[in-house]
Amino acid sequence: MRRAHTVEQVRAAEAALMEQLPDGVLMRRAATGLAAACLDFLGRGYGARVAILVGAGDNGGDALFAGALLARRGARVEALLLGSTAHAGGLAAMRAAGGRVVDRPGPADVVLDGIVGIGGRAGLRDNAVAALDQVAGVPVVAVDVPSGIDVDTGETRGPHVRADLTVTFGTHKIGLLAGPGAAAAGAVHLVDIGLSLPHPAAEALQASDVSALLPRPRSTDHKYSRGVVGVAAGSAGYPGAAVLTVSGALAGCTGMVRFVGSDDVGRGVRVAHPEVVGAGRVQAWVVGPGTGEDAPGHLDRALADGVPVVIDADGLAHLDAPLGVPALLTPHAGELARMLDTDRDEVEAAPLRHARQAAQRFGCTVLLKGARTIVADPTGPVRVNATGTPWLATAGAGDVLSGLCGSLLAAGLSPLDAGSVGAWLHGAAAVRASAGGPIVAGDVAAAVPAVIATPEGVLREQTS
Repeated sequence: MRRAHTVEQVRAAEAALMEQLPDGVLMRRAATGLAAACLDFLGRGYGARVAILVGAGDNGGDALFAGALLARRGARVEALLLGSTAHAGGLAAMRAAGGRVVDRPGPADVVLDGIVGIGGRAGLRDNAVAALDQVAGVPVVAVDVPSGIDVDTGETRGPHVRADLTVTFGTHKIGLLAGPGAAAAGAVHLVDIGLSLPHPAAEALQASDVSALLPRPRSTDHKYSRGVVGVAAGSAGYPGAAVLTVSGALAGCTGMVRFVGSDDVGRGVRVAHPEVVGAGRVQAWVVGPGTGEDAPGHLDRALADGVPVVIDADGLAHLDAPLGVPALLTPHAGELARMLDTDRDEVEAAPLRHARQAAQRFGCTVLLKGARTIVADPTGPVRVNATGTPWLATAGAGDVLSGLCGSLLAAGLSPLDAGSVGAWLHGAAAVRASAGGPIVAGDVAAAVPAVIATPEGVLREQTS
C-alpha cells in the first residue's frame, strides 16, 4: 500500500524523530537519498551540470546538502539563492565541495527544485517564477514536493513547478497522489528517513494489495455462493450501455449476472452475452448507465431490495440522501459538479476536496473518475488510483467500470474496496489492452480477467 500523510502528520513525526537524533542528521538522510536519486536520474555524476533553485527554508537546505554530495562526485553545481537567507550549513557544505552561488545558472542537465517544501503555500512568488523561466526546458527534480502545489490536496492555485521526478522524504504526501499536483510531480521516488507515522490520510493500492483483496472462488463454491449482481442499464436510446455494463460485471468475480430492462435492450444483451439471466435475487445492483428517463424507477426498485448498489450516470441525477443501503457512486467530474451544484472546472481543480464533500453529503462512497480516480469514503480513508492510460478516456469505459465494481460488491467487498479494486483493475486492463494505442470500452472488459489472474505480474511500472 502506498500511504500518504498530511503536512501536520509529517511535521509531528519529524519533530519526534529529531528529539532522538543529533542536530542535522535528518536533513543529511534526506540529502543523501536525494543525491542518490539524482545520480540515478542523470546516469552519472562526473561531468554532470546541476542547477539548484534554493529557497530560504529547510527544503533549500536539503537541496544544498545534496548539491555538495553531487559536487564531490564530479558534478558542476551552481546554486541560485531566491531569498535573503539560505540554510547556512547546507550553503557552507556546497561551497566546500566546489559548488558556486550564481546570479544566473549556466547550461544544466538537471534542476533541483529546492524553492519551498511542505510548509509552503500554493503558488510561487515572482522571483521564483523568473528563476524557473531561466532554466526552462531543463529536466526538474523536485525536492520533497513540487514547489507551489498544495501539499495536502494537490490543488494548484497559481504558478508551480512541473517536475520530471519528485524525491519525497519519509512518506508520500497527498498532493503527490491526487489532483493536478500528481501530474506536476512526475515520477515519485520515496526516501525512507525513519519517520514513525500514524494512520495515513490517503492510500493508493498496489498490485499486492489488489491480489489480497480480490474475492477468489473456493473449491466448494457454486455460482450463487460466488455472488449474483443485478444490472439495470441501457434504454432504447443507449442500448450499448447495457451491453458494456454487463461486460464489466461478467469480467469480475461473481458467479452470475442478472439483467433487468426493456425486452429490446435485453435481447441485445443476451445476444452479446448468452450467459446472462433475468430478474431474481441478487447480492448487489448496478443502476444507471444509459437508463435515461427509466432511471428513477430502476433506482427505487434496486434500493427497495436492501442490498449494496453501484449508482452511475443517469442514476446519479435522482439521489436523495441518505440511501439506506451501502452505496458506491461513480460520477465523472461533470456529473459530480451537477450533484454538488458547482462548476466542472471547480471539481477538476480540486477533485479530492469535492469527492470528500460528496461522500459526506450523500453518506456514500464516491468514486470520482479522472486521470487519478479518487475513492472517498464518508468515514474512512481516501484512496487514489494510479493505474490507467490516457487512451482509457473513451466512450463506454465508465459503463464497464460500474459493472466491474458491482460484481466486486456482490462478491462481498465493501464499497470502498470494490471501488478502489475496481478502479485499479479497470486501469490495469486498459493499459494491457492498449499496448500504447487506441482502445474501445469492450477491449477493457475483455482484458480484466487476465489482470485478475495475475495482478502482481502486470503494470509494475504503473504502480511502483
